[in-house]
Amino acid sequence: MKLIYIHKALVAGSIISMLSVYNASADVNVQCPCDLNGDADCTDPGEIYENVLPEDQDIKCMHLGSGDGYATMADGSVRYIFGFSDMTGIPTNPPPADVAEQVLSKGMLAAAYPAPVIELNENQEFYLTLTNVGMVIRPDLFDPHTVHFHGLPNATPIFDGLPESGISINMGSSLTYYYKLNDPGTYMYHCHVEAAEHMQMGMVGNLYVHPEQNGTPYGYGGKTYTQFAYNDGDGSTGYDVDIPIQLGSFDSAFHDASENTQPLPFALMFDNYPTLNGRGYPDTIIDEALPSPDRGSGSLNNSIQSQVEDSLITAAPGQRVLLRLSNLSITRPYSIGTMGVTMLVVGKDARQLKSSGPSPVNLYYATNSLTVGPGESFDAIVEIPENASTGDRYFLYTTNLNYLVNSDDNTDGLGGMMTEIQVVN
Repeated sequence: MKLIYIHKALVAGSIISMLSVYNASADVNVQCPCDLNGDADCTDPGEIYENVLPEDQDIKCMHLGSGDGYATMADGSVRYIFGFSDMTGIPTNPPPADVAEQVLSKGMLAAAYPAPVIELNENQEFYLTLTNVGMVIRPDLFDPHTVHFHGLPNATPIFDGLPESGISINMGSSLTYYYKLNDPGTYMYHCHVEAAEHMQMGMVGNLYVHPEQNGTPYGYGGKTYTQFAYNDGDGSTGYDVDIPIQLGSFDSAFHDASENTQPLPFALMFDNYPTLNGRGYPDTIIDEALPSPDRGSGSLNNSIQSQVEDSLITAAPGQRVLLRLSNLSITRPYSIGTMGVTMLVVGKDARQLKSSGPSPVNLYYATNSLTVGPGESFDAIVEIPENASTGDRYFLYTTNLNYLVNSDDNTDGLGGMMTEIQVVN
């Protein structure tokens, strides 16, 4: 298959001047074979080229922006971040005369923490456009960015996100990545340019791939499932509800130094804001986007809600919940435990736990605690007891108890890395 990419340099300048000089021939360019207007939306049948794509060709497209913004910690403090934003559907249909101006304006201060979830299916072809919209709060920075799908087998280095072997995207430019999804499992993604800095600043996100087996009924444990973590062949990874939960953390001094144009304390990096999907408890159980960050004088990012992903888990008695756990912390591993229910670990690093050979057997194991190192992922199934009652709660939390805190000095504040499994009808 032909690999498509774009990469052009942009003359350095501030964001404002960049918007004033752009025109329709600018370097912002969204590419997707089933998209007619450059907005990466393949959901509208009217957008698909007739008689060009085979009916059985499964394609998904997405458009991300990379820039800066703000996020609110559980103790109410606000931190400056770098991040990705979901720009799919931008430019609007019909596109404006100045595509670049609309894309860059929409992406400014829109950084999300964590990054937008990427949910894919095995055998899909995925076209991901990344547009670097630049830094509004730090116009002196001209950092390029990439997308690295951590752990995903990639056929070509150019799309792997490593700037040493591929392409990084300069401010005001776009690159379209191409992936063929052949391996189901739980992955993660992040920027790989100046990775220690950009990941610490928030350029991390959840990514997972559903198996081809989905949709085929399999009986297991007296129940029938149509959703699975892997192509298990026996229904043993079947589940009713799944949720991606990314373990992460912030060093408040590092974020403040970045916002205030001070030397970055790499050697002293010490994370004091542990999070699940970018939030600390009890914000983790708010099942909607958090309010736009505010330090008391109004929204800091044009009223954009930068923390969309929650970590609240809801399930009915007897249901199985697939926890897609990953860790992209820069500084440390975290142990994550359950209280009142047990985790059945069925996969690690996007690989089903199964022996090799002509007669493979499942190597699943039950536990109440998992240590997830930076760059690792686990697929763990929690089964809600049949005798559970509506309103019952179980907890998923770090067993590193000093990280059940969100505060500058790590000694006081609301709960950190914890969420709830709530029983519903």
